[in-house]
Amino acid sequence: MIEDMTVRRMSSETPRNYIRAVKNLAIFLGRSPDTATAEDLRLFQLHLTATHVRPPTVTALRFFFGVTLDRADATRHLTFVHEPRKLPVVLSPDEVARLLEAAPGVKYKAALGVAYGAGLRVSEVVSLKVSDVDSTRMMLRVERGKGGKDRHAMLSPRLLELLRDWWRIARPPVWLFPGQDPINPITARQLDRACHAAAQTAEIAKRVTPHTLRHSFATHLLEQNIDIRVSSTPPRSTRASPPTPSATS
Repeated sequence: MIEDMTVRRMSSETPRNYIRAVKNLAIFLGRSPDTATAEDLRLFQLHLTATHVRPPTVTALRFFFGVTLDRADATRHLTFVHEPRKLPVVLSPDEVARLLEAAPGVKYKAALGVAYGAGLRVSEVVSLKVSDVDSTRMMLRVERGKGGKDRHAMLSPRLLELLRDWWRIARPPVWLFPGQDPINPITARQLDRACHAAAQTAEIAKRVTPHTLRHSFATHLLEQNIDIRVSSTPPRSTRASPPTPSATS
């Protein structure tokens, strides 16, 4: 199954979710998941509904049985349950500034500043290299973002200043935000923990994750009447400035 997902170049989070779903099926059955019948899968979905489990289980099982096992007929009775969409948590500019100031160290302040100031996903932030910072064109290069696509994100003067402060302190050779072993970057989990710690220190009652900063970035642009549907790499003469709380932008 992992090989089937690898050749399709699925993003790192999708394989983890799919494997978790199949593992949960194996636990429910008490035997190898490839032995499941259509009735077993129906009972498993009833179990998930009763326990309010919400991961993309149906999609994962359809992939496992349809692609890996070539038994698409086993999942024909599985039903997709559409969850109601909830409005994302959004921080105010003041809350963003407080969060960044409360970050546990300059590295995490800079990394969370990128999540907000450039609107990047946590997986994109931790994968940044020093060479991805283009101060001449005021852009951040994002390699293999969602869908495996490369793109550019805006780099504001204040965010560049924050990144330069971090670079002067650490002089990271390759990864912009290296982990404890400089050979590897920090992990998404490390950045998530740092974000939670900063929110707690800043006494922000909202449930805050690095993705909250991405939502806040988009919301603040909209509040400034900036069209976020346009390309993130407009000409320098027309590039819009991102939101500008006191800590970063």
